[in-house]
Amino acid sequence: MSGIPENVPNTLLLEEIRKEDITSTGGKGASLGEMASLGLPVPKAFVVTAQAFRRFLIEANLEERIFSKFRELDVENSEALDAAAKEAQDLVLGAPMPRKIADDIRAAYRKLAPEPLIVAVRSSATAEDLPDASFAGQQETFLNIRGEEDLIEAVQKCWASLYGARAIYYRAKQGFDDHLVNIAVVVQQLIHSEKAGVMFTSHPVTGEPLTIVEGSWGLGEAVVSGTVSPDNYVYDQRAGKVVDRLIARKLVEIVSDGAKGTREVEVAISRQEAQVLSDEEVARLAMFGRIAEDHYGVPQDVEWAIVGENLYILQSRPITTIGMAQNVVSSGATKPTEAKVLVQGIGAAPGTASGRVVIIADAKGIGIVKEGDILVTKMTNPDMVPAMRKVKAIVTDEGGMTCHAAIVSRELGTPAVVGSRTASQVLSTGQMVTVDGEKGVVYEGEVAPAPLPKAVAEVASQAAAAPLITATSVKVNVSIPEAAQRAAATGADGVGLLRIEHLMLGLGKTPSWFIKNGKEEEFIRELYDGIRTVLDAFPGKPVWVRTIDAPTDEFRNMEGGEDEPHEHNPMLGWRGIRRDIHAPEQFRLQVEAFKRLWAEGYENLGVMFPLVGHPDEFRQAKAMMASFGVDVENVTLGVMIEIPSSALIIEEFCEAGIKFASFGTNDLIQYTLAIDRNNEYLTHMYKPKHPAVLKLIDYAIGVCREYGVECSICGQAGSDPEMAEWLVDHGIASVSANIDAVAKIRQAVARTEHRILLDAARRSNA
Repeated sequence: MSGIPENVPNTLLLEEIRKEDITSTGGKGASLGEMASLGLPVPKAFVVTAQAFRRFLIEANLEERIFSKFRELDVENSEALDAAAKEAQDLVLGAPMPRKIADDIRAAYRKLAPEPLIVAVRSSATAEDLPDASFAGQQETFLNIRGEEDLIEAVQKCWASLYGARAIYYRAKQGFDDHLVNIAVVVQQLIHSEKAGVMFTSHPVTGEPLTIVEGSWGLGEAVVSGTVSPDNYVYDQRAGKVVDRLIARKLVEIVSDGAKGTREVEVAISRQEAQVLSDEEVARLAMFGRIAEDHYGVPQDVEWAIVGENLYILQSRPITTIGMAQNVVSSGATKPTEAKVLVQGIGAAPGTASGRVVIIADAKGIGIVKEGDILVTKMTNPDMVPAMRKVKAIVTDEGGMTCHAAIVSRELGTPAVVGSRTASQVLSTGQMVTVDGEKGVVYEGEVAPAPLPKAVAEVASQAAAAPLITATSVKVNVSIPEAAQRAAATGADGVGLLRIEHLMLGLGKTPSWFIKNGKEEEFIRELYDGIRTVLDAFPGKPVWVRTIDAPTDEFRNMEGGEDEPHEHNPMLGWRGIRRDIHAPEQFRLQVEAFKRLWAEGYENLGVMFPLVGHPDEFRQAKAMMASFGVDVENVTLGVMIEIPSSALIIEEFCEAGIKFASFGTNDLIQYTLAIDRNNEYLTHMYKPKHPAVLKLIDYAIGVCREYGVECSICGQAGSDPEMAEWLVDHGIASVSANIDAVAKIRQAVARTEHRILLDAARRSNA
């Protein structure tokens, strides 16, 4: 049927979906299925597949009739764009849905619950929520839908929204072919949230390990749409605590409206300036965000909701804006210290720009916006994107770091100030202003950025002229092959941690399932392909691959997981090297993938054994590899230092022949301090710089140096510049950081090495 795979059904339940299903479920649907497989609290759902939509177009004979309207369309001509969009949408809405598709939707809906469930019906187009195209909101969402007929109607309206004016414009500007873009529809249990919002798992501009959480009362649509200026919380992952909070005045909330749809209501005065989230709730959200980011290998933009004590993850997509914002400077003579501040808000996209103000009330006014203007409005929406592309800066009355204006401004590299409350009243059309999108300030007139101090400017100039070279290797942690090119682009000196279980979890089946079902080659090939992708991105640089370290509770959620033991504390249980030693067939499959790569000349591949507590375990794993045909004396084998015992007897490991050792601080800290790192009640006690932890690390570094064994770190602490400085001071050979932290860790390492050399020079001259 016109290239549509016959084996792809019209609907897929959430538990049937993984990230590889993106062509059938769209980015939103694939992400939900993947998160559910991780055990994150995702509401139950199903997806009407993109193939169902394409079958609808074909059976209704709509393809040519729709696409012919876009062939010669000038998307910059608003009238022509609106007319073409209306004609296309009318065609979709006017055609009857094929009975088979409608019946399949009804059947999937009945599977969600015995009684008709209240659901949210969300579009999931194959050109949104992707790593290189995350302009969300191009298609429609329908909330508070109940009953089969209303559901069928909402699905068809989602399909029609694929041909809305803003969606057509977006695809044209992004270079997407309308013929190739399909739309899936996510039908998800509606959470009648008491509070909801959005979270960035890392800072959306700088990539720092700061989780930004924004929340307000009612449904999350109020935050996403910018209807309210939400509370803003900053959770420092390094310190394990909330380090900043801004409590906004929340005048309205969005709630379910009767039997269908939503409505906006006033917030009771007693709650308008009340704090939405407790520090404990922020910490829980940050924990779930870190799980998602670690799994995907890139920072995530997450939508969440809370009802009572229950927290739900509604959506997750990659943040594509880190490092993209540009600094647009003006040539004015006035200095910031001399300029008059007209408006203050939240700095949502960095950079400075000067221009003349144009104030618009809504998307109908975008026709007056010209190139180089400063756009001022209450809040932007997707219909304003054509105007947002033209302007030098954007200022809004409402919104926070995760509102539409903030997200789009960062993708465009346009300075933005949001949540100013009064900009559209205080400023005047035609007025000359300067917007500082980092400080969140709008100045009167044309203001030049303050010059850098001479010494700082010289350092910055030198840094721009040539990359930093450090004696200490600065490597990068990688979780999924899709992140390999982005990781390599950091200039890292290699990969200090490639997690095998993240390559495997996407398969949705345990290793034992592949063994039982005679599919061993499929498993080996998946590992081989994934590891090779990363090796190819780092030619000639070391890539340390950690063998499987998934605890039993993670395996239990996968097909084949019914055979997993039920452990009281899986983090202290059958995982890491202890599993491989007692499950030799599982270990053999991993080793087979390594063997093939070594045979093809990938000498930069090193294998790292996790959760090793005694040298005998290393020797046993090495002997098993030899029995599988590996020339163990001529390959690079090492261990993770995650258990205090392995740090205390590291000398015996060196004598056993390890080539490298790497601190897994996430586990080393919890095992040393008896602190469950996933327990939100104990986050304040989880201290990477606890004296006992530092003493173990310092001792192990010293012993490894004596034996000529490369000593590294690949845990979260390695992404903290202060910790990196301490490690270099204590003689560590390499540091492996998260992708977003490599640049600042390189700077911290270089700064520390420079100080060490200066101190040595002073001592020699004394």
